[in-house]
Amino acid sequence: MAGPNEQGTGIADYPTVARVPPPVALPAGKGLSTKLQRYIVIDQFGYRPSMTKVAVLANPVNGWNGRDVYEPGAQLEVRKWSDGSVAWKGPVVAWNGGALDEASGDRGAWFDFSVFRTPGLYYIFDPKTFVRSHPFEIADNVYRNALIAATKMYYFNRANYEKKPPYSCVDKRCWSLKADYLGPGQDSEARSITNRDNPKTQRDLRGGWWDAGDTNKYVTFATEAVHGLLTAYREHPAAFTDDFQIPESGNGLPDLIDEIKVELEWLKRMQADDLGGGVLIKVGQADLTAVVPDESTVKRFYYPAPCSSAAIAVAGMFAHASLVLGAIETEQAYAEDLKKRAIAAYADFVKRPKSDKCDDQTIKAGDADWTLPRQDQMQVVAAVFLFALTGANEYGTVVQEGFKRTRPFKENRWSVYEPSQGDALLYYAALPNADAKVKAAILDRKRDQAAKLDIYKFKPEIDLYRAYMRRDSYHWGSNRERATVGSTNLDLVEYNLVPKAEQQTYVERAAGMLHSFHGVNPMQIVYLTNMYPFGAEESVDEMFHAWFRDNHPTWDNARTSKLGPAPGYVVGGPNAQYCKWQNANQACKQSPVRQQPPGKAFLNSNKGWEPQSPFDKTWELTEPGIYYQAAYVRLVSKFVN
Repeated sequence: MAGPNEQGTGIADYPTVARVPPPVALPAGKGLSTKLQRYIVIDQFGYRPSMTKVAVLANPVNGWNGRDVYEPGAQLEVRKWSDGSVAWKGPVVAWNGGALDEASGDRGAWFDFSVFRTPGLYYIFDPKTFVRSHPFEIADNVYRNALIAATKMYYFNRANYEKKPPYSCVDKRCWSLKADYLGPGQDSEARSITNRDNPKTQRDLRGGWWDAGDTNKYVTFATEAVHGLLTAYREHPAAFTDDFQIPESGNGLPDLIDEIKVELEWLKRMQADDLGGGVLIKVGQADLTAVVPDESTVKRFYYPAPCSSAAIAVAGMFAHASLVLGAIETEQAYAEDLKKRAIAAYADFVKRPKSDKCDDQTIKAGDADWTLPRQDQMQVVAAVFLFALTGANEYGTVVQEGFKRTRPFKENRWSVYEPSQGDALLYYAALPNADAKVKAAILDRKRDQAAKLDIYKFKPEIDLYRAYMRRDSYHWGSNRERATVGSTNLDLVEYNLVPKAEQQTYVERAAGMLHSFHGVNPMQIVYLTNMYPFGAEESVDEMFHAWFRDNHPTWDNARTSKLGPAPGYVVGGPNAQYCKWQNANQACKQSPVRQQPPGKAFLNSNKGWEPQSPFDKTWELTEPGIYYQAAYVRLVSKFVN
């Protein structure tokens, strides 16, 4: 076992790249010859003055860093970054009587400095071991830059679009890329996958967002991203201004709305005029050739038959967007067009035979079909927004007859998974013309879950890092659930479903989930890429993405390459089920990730493109997704003025 980590590296056993000084200039403060101790764990961006502020003092036992030791003194100090002077000091309290936290494999303690509210730049100092934390800020709008960076991910993930200065630049560094997949036979002239040699099948299907680290585009996969972003705006529009430095900034519309419209325009193309309201499901390629997107010459294809899952997905997205944009004076005509398209897509879903066999995987990567039960659930979502738009009984009846088929009524997590379903039910319950019995059933179900389930309320004894997740939530894409746990708690406050005197515990729970994105987690890492320009000192350096590829001299790694990945991408997160999908692969089973506690089942790596290493399937860990991103954007926006 190693001795106390006075050097403050704490990385001897970490599967990360060699650490060098991060590419961010921090002020040189007096007294900062003390060493960084990464196990004094704080939100690396900081805290709002009124927030609960707790540093987690981690003493690793199991996992990558199990040989490290940190035993803090009995009292810690908050010090000014500018001159090292003591601003506040207080006691250290052991967490849960010294118990082992199973999710992290750590023991630890807490240093609560909530009463200290003075704005400024600080660090936590341990006078016993002469070590310090990362710097952090106390300020009213301390998370605004994180929100901007996370929202701007959608600009960087735009398909068929040139990324160029000044919009591609952050902190004088520019993540620029030529337009992708606009050559012969690509997105502007994609062909039917079943009739590849026939130029008459060409369709202009350019636009929208790449789905994730792959550059395919899926109508169904867009659903949670579009609904999530619309809900974020609808619930807290003040967070989204017109100055996020995207090409549309300054046009009088919130930049989030501009970005959503990028995806809506592509979805319109997937509902072509000759389809009678029907919707195509997917655009992609027939092989897994992987190169930087603007260098690719591979042909791009679509499935020619309209799909029931795509139709009901579009009906819901267009109806929701019509409601949101219809409240903006300059967007009335746009909203009316979306309304007509939503009605047509819904009608196509009702009349067309249901199928979950549209995507036969000839176009590679994710299977875009929905099961028939999920299509029924998403019909309820679409009907909610169409009922709000039109007041028509045909939609209201579907909600009344189908709401108990949705996940919030079938599972004990409300809207942690497929949050659009739970969000739509709460939206319906707030409508003045909602059916009284259905409204009561929805609100009773939500309140009952909030009172009884472990994912609700702040419970200090169940998680050292103050961000409890059920063990079975540490799977591929766990960071989406990290965010949705926070948002489902804030539902109780957003809709005034509990007395004001009880609301703080739900806010505290959500804030804990937010802090866990910003470094308060067992890996002590900010789960957004390359956030060094915004004050993070330990951020995701690599992600599995077609653009930001392994071994690329410019894009590979935030510390060792020229630029690394663009800032602000939310990666998949810890995955205790790593390599589950390669169960026949014995090499994959040998991955050390599989031996970690759930909260440490993570690699800061993007290996996995050809040539693949024997067990690095890091798309299960660091691949981003537009749906993970939306979940984080929604959560962080609630804490931005």
